[in-house]
Amino acid sequence: MRKSCFICGKKMLRGRYVSRRGLSKKKGGTGSKITRSTKRKFYPNLRQIWIKLKDNRVKRVYVCIKCIKAGRAEYFYFKTPSYVSNHPSAQA
Repeated sequence: MRKSCFICGKKMLRGRYVSRRGLSKKKGGTGSKITRSTKRKFYPNLRQIWIKLKDNRVKRVYVCIKCIKAGRAEYFYFKTPSYVSNHPSAQA
């Protein structure tokens, strides 16, 4: 399974970690120099949750926190927790 957001498609990005040394010109130095540049990966903040699809199937997928906070992912609860009172699956 590919680790990307099921809703928006957000996935891992590649980038670099840049090490610098020296005092910046702004602070009175001769300028900062780049000493090393190593490759790294930026991972999205994903959570694995159960969601209800449009055809009433239930699936466990990876969804990013941005989509969860925006309300684009509708949780599916097998057993309704006590803290969920106004959720649509709680009234069924």
